[in-house]
Amino acid sequence: QVQLVESGGGLVQAGESLRLSCAASESIRSINIMSWYRQAPGKPRELVASITTGGDTNYVDSVKGRFTISRDNAKNTVPLQMNNLKPEDTAVYYCYAALTTYLPYRNYWGQGTQVTVSS
Repeated sequence: QVQLVESGGGLVQAGESLRLSCAASESIRSINIMSWYRQAPGKPRELVASITTGGDTNYVDSVKGRFTISRDNAKNTVPLQMNNLKPEDTAVYYCYAALTTYLPYRNYWGQGTQVTVSS
């Protein structure tokens, strides 16, 4: 199975930046979709950003213009650059991988990394 390990979380003040990283146990070129999700206390998990093997990206509206997802194929990592952080960004951030070439699809989750933004 694909193992995913998140890193880079921490405590920051509003307006500051963090760079999260998701390290995959195999080449991310073989993983159709890599995504970052987040879950705040008392709220459902939501998709924050995703990127395909072809480099197509999408973002939840609330982070557009502030967050950037990318691929580092050489390192098998997917960073999430988070700028101008807001208190409402506070959540556990999870890396997600989807292999969708064949049925049944396979999905994998990291264990999460905490991001806390103080005002």
